[in-house]
Parts: sequence; C-alpha cells; structure tokens
Amino acid sequence: MEIIEFKKMLQENFALLTKDATCLFEIDVDMEEFWNLYLDSFPPGTNEIFRERRKADCSCCRHFIKNFGNAVVIEKNSVRTIWDFDTGAANYQPVIEALSMYLKSKPITGVFINKDKKIGTNNNYERLADGNVITWEHLYIELPDKLVDCSSKSIGELQGTYRDTRNVFKRSLEEITQEGIQIILELISQNSLYKGEEWGSVLKEFLKHKKAYTKIASEAEKENYTWEHSAKVGAALGRIGNHSIGTLLVNVSKEMDLDTAVRKYEAIVAPTNYKRPKAIFTQKMLEEAKKTIDELGYMDSLSRRYATLDDITVNNILFSNRDAAKRIAGTDVFEEMAKDAAADPKKFSKVEDISIDRFVSDILPTTTELEVFLEYRHSAGMVSLIAPEIADSKTMFKWDNNFSWAYSGNMTDSDIRTRVKAAGGNVEGVLRFSIQWNDGVDWDKNDLDAHCIEPNGFEIYISHKKSHHTKGWLDVDIVKPKQGEPAVENIAYPDIGALKEGVYKFFVHQYYNRGGRGGFRAEVEFDGQIFSFDYGRELRQKEDINVAEVMYNKKTGFSIKEVLPSSVSSRELWGLMTNQFIPVSVMMYSPNYWDEQDGIGHRHYFFMLSGCINPENPNAFFNEYLKQELDVHKRVFEALGGKKAVKDSDDQLSGLGFSSTKRNDLIVRAKGSTLRLLKIKF
Repeated sequence: MEIIEFKKMLQENFALLTKDATCLFEIDVDMEEFWNLYLDSFPPGTNEIFRERRKADCSCCRHFIKNFGNAVVIEKNSVRTIWDFDTGAANYQPVIEALSMYLKSKPITGVFINKDKKIGTNNNYERLADGNVITWEHLYIELPDKLVDCSSKSIGELQGTYRDTRNVFKRSLEEITQEGIQIILELISQNSLYKGEEWGSVLKEFLKHKKAYTKIASEAEKENYTWEHSAKVGAALGRIGNHSIGTLLVNVSKEMDLDTAVRKYEAIVAPTNYKRPKAIFTQKMLEEAKKTIDELGYMDSLSRRYATLDDITVNNILFSNRDAAKRIAGTDVFEEMAKDAAADPKKFSKVEDISIDRFVSDILPTTTELEVFLEYRHSAGMVSLIAPEIADSKTMFKWDNNFSWAYSGNMTDSDIRTRVKAAGGNVEGVLRFSIQWNDGVDWDKNDLDAHCIEPNGFEIYISHKKSHHTKGWLDVDIVKPKQGEPAVENIAYPDIGALKEGVYKFFVHQYYNRGGRGGFRAEVEFDGQIFSFDYGRELRQKEDINVAEVMYNKKTGFSIKEVLPSSVSSRELWGLMTNQFIPVSVMMYSPNYWDEQDGIGHRHYFFMLSGCINPENPNAFFNEYLKQELDVHKRVFEALGGKKAVKDSDDQLSGLGFSSTKRNDLIVRAKGSTLRLLKIKF
C-alpha cells in the first residue's frame, strides 16, 4: 500500500472517530521513542533506505507523528487512537497496531489543544535534475471546527485549566459519597439549605457521575472516565469540590454531624443574620427517630393540646382565683365600661416593690383575688401550658411529667433579646439597643431603623453600620419584615474599653412607611439591666422617635435618661386589652418545678389569665425539654415540635410567663384582708 492510500484511510477513520467527540486527549509518551517505533515497525523490506534515509523517514511525517500521533479519544472509559483501523496492507498494518498498543499502555496527561485546523503537510513537490517533478505525499489531517481553539488564551493556559478541573473532578468523585449527595439533595428539597436550590440540578448530575464511577472496577478506566467527563461537564460540576457546596458534601461524606456541617457551609455563604427556615433532618434520620420513638414507647406522647385546669393537681398550683370567675360573671355593664379605660402604669402611687420569691412565700398564701396589670411590653412573655393529648402517655421530658410550655413566637424563654440573638445579633456586649416591630396581628411592612448618635457626633445606622471610634456595630438590619415574623434590629457595643465618655442617644427612624400602624418596642441593656419601651403609635415617613439617652463615665459607669413619650393606648394581646388589670385564674411554676422537683433548667413563673387565648401555632415541644436518650434525634424532634399541631382546648391555660434568669417587673393587685398594689421584681 502506498502512503496516499494509507493517508486517505487514516483521514476517514479520524472523521468517524471524532464525529461525536467534544475534545481529543494526549497520551504521555516519549515522542522521539514514538517516532522511532513508527519507523521500526515496518516489516523488513518495506521501509528500505531511499537516498540517505528510509523511505518513511521524512521531516513532514516526523512532524505529524510527533505533534499528533499521540492524540486519542475516550469512549466508554476506553482509549481509541487515531491508529485503530484495518488497512488490510502488509506494510502498514503492523505499524499502526504497534503504535496503538504502545499508546494504550500509557496514561493520559491532558486535553489536546490546537490552534490550527491543518495538522501536517498534505504533499509537496521536488523538481529533478531532468526537469521532472515528483509529488511527495505525507501524513495529514484537517481537524473539524469544533476541535480548533480560536480563543486568545495560550495552549498551555487552556491545558492547565482542563487539567485542574479534571483533578478536582476526580478528587470529588473519590471523596464524596452517594449518601452524602442524597442527603444534601434532600435538604435542598426541604428548603433547609441556604441558596441550595442553585445547586439542585448540578448535584443531581454529579450523582449520576458518582454512580457510574463507582461501578468501574479498573483504575485505568476510572482515570479515563474522569478525563472524558471533566472535559464535558463544565466548571460548576467539574470543580464542585472547590465550591462551598463541595466542602459541605465532603464534610457530610466524612460523617461530620449534619448540623455542624451545614453551619460551616452557612458560615461561608450566608449573611451574618441568616436564620435557617427549617430544621435539618433527612429521610434516614426520620426513619431512625421513628424506630427509637417506637422502641422507647413515646409515640403516644407526640400528640399535644392546650392544658386546662382539669389537667393539673392542687399541689402544683401556687394560687387559684376561685372567686374571680363568679365575680366576673356577675359584673354589670358599668363595671365593664370602667375596665375599658386604659391606665398609665407610671401614674400608680404607693406601689410596693417586692421580689418574686417573697411574693410567693409571703403574699400568695393570704391572697383571695389576684390581678396583673397587662402592658404591651409584656407581649413577648405571653405563654401557654401544653398537655399530652393522651393523659397517661410516657413523658419525653427531663422532668417527671408530660407538660411543656411555649412562649409567644415559639420560644422557650422569650423576649426581644432572644429574637436578636436568633437573628445573629450580639446580645453579650456591654451596651445594647434593640428594636422590634411587626409583632402584632396585622402585617407591619414598615422599614424601621435603629440609630445611635455617639458622644463625638458619629451616627451608627444602616449607611454607617460600624463605628471605628467605639467598635459599636449595627449587626442586625431588617428592610422588609416577613408576615407573621417579628422584625428586629440591634446596635451593640462589645468592648467597654473602646467606649468614649459622654451621651449615647438612641432613637428609631421611620425610613419607609409601607402602611404599618403597629409602632415598635425597644430595649436598652447595660450592667445586666434591661430597660423596656413601648411605642404604640404609627410613625410618619422619615419621623424620628427618641427612645433613651445613656450616659457613660469611666468612674461612675452607665446611667440612663428615658425620653420616649409614654403611650397608654390599649392594644389587644391574645384576646386581652393591655394597660388594664386582668384577673389571674391560676399562678404556678413551670412544669420542670412541679411536684417539689429541684428543677431541671430555669424556673418560670406563670400567671394564667382569664379569657387569654393563644392565636399562634405554638410548638408541641422543644428540644431543650427532651430526655438525653432522644438527643441523637434532635434534628427530627425539632421539626416534629413545629409540625405537630397543638389542638385547641376549652379554657386553655395561657397568660404571662417570667423567667427567673431575666430582669423584669409586673404590677399586680393582690386582695386578701386588704388590697395591696405591688410591683413584683423578677
């Protein structure tokens, strides 16, 4: 066979080989050795000396072999070379078989990149001394347009990019498990992963590659698979291991605690005040939790309802206002009208301060009627007692009964401070100013802003969140409140050493009035004291409401001047009107202190109010309450607590709750042999 015929067969085979190929690859060979193999593989007598060199030994063919002879494609994890075809010729068949075998024994080193369409020299001419012209044919191929790179990037740069992508792709396939991918896909489907939906389709595609890669037994074929597919999939999938989602996948695949792994991911991609919308759990975790619940006999304990007086025993009641129901039932219209008039708590005279412990030990035993003065600032302390739907069900809790409680907003120990902390704000600083709005029945879409003017005149607000003078920081900022979710903002000073002496003026600015009429609540905290403010009127567009001025002196410390105007307008709170005295039906400790238990966790004091109805959807239970044996399933129980509806009960026990760990106060009227007006200090 002559070279012109061989060349034509080579070109036809190459066209078939590259018909569906997206790129070519290079085999790692010594090109001089490869060229000599080409020359030496011709059978004896078929590549003899012509003039000075062997017949096949020409510079044009040498250039083709050295520059393109090691180009291959990968199909189904196997290498196919440009030499894989049948010539039927005794002189060329041994040559291409030798070249093919040699290439298939070597590894792939990268993607073949070429800037020119033509590879080699098709033919050239030689004029002989007698004037005749000889046409010399050489090895030659024209690349399809899809295999010619026309970018401005160098071949080395392009090959380096492909190589890096392949290395990351291979490492990801090795380190990330199928189970890990499926877990993250499940979290994405639950909307439990910040911006997870952006990775959904990529992870589904990567899972296909992981399954295919796992089925490959040969290491050589695995190498080929990673080269072939890394060149096709693109940067997002090919370099998935280098992305934040890749870090999460690797951590989960290494069996890191799921909640810890997700928190690490959120620390990279989510804003500081991000709050995950759903609990982290998977189908597998759900199945394991269900198995544990069945085995331990807690299935009947999951159904919950509002507690009533019929559920609790006398020994767990500190006070029961039995006469109050009779008195209210017989109240005439004039008494009802008198109760509608709002009072100003600051105008009460002869109010006696008393600690909660002394109130319980000295006042309650002789009290026959008890009323609390309900203020809107207490709204975060509204609480409901929750009972098991099946009375004799086994307790899941750390204490010896199956009762739990839920504060407003589904918190176990609720106030503005708790919500700020949940939003990512600093509540441990030496000075804190927090505001809250959108916590009423109606959706308050207003954009309120917390501001502070420092002693040197610098103002902290949305446009200047950090003060380099004092290290003060607006670390929580809400622009668009969500329906049914209280909005908070927070300014905190973490370091007393950085504070400057002088006056810190705190105020609220109505940046954008979207029709909300709910006003706001605010807190100022320093030296372990929390000063609460309630502004119940609508703020006009661009209006400023001064709340308080805090004076700081290095010798004398902090002092406060309250400048927020008093608001005595009555607002509805859980079916009751504020700034009025409300009868207490029952007073008790929280269930973790019932039956003379020493108590597990903080003690709470519950004032259950007549006619108080919880309009929210409280959690059936919280992880903080559960026995240690259920900790391993805490993600599932967190979701179950929110998913299990608390069924309505007639005469539900709801009212005001106060934690023993938080400073607060409550004005009460206690009637025994005399009527006393007291301010209980918590």
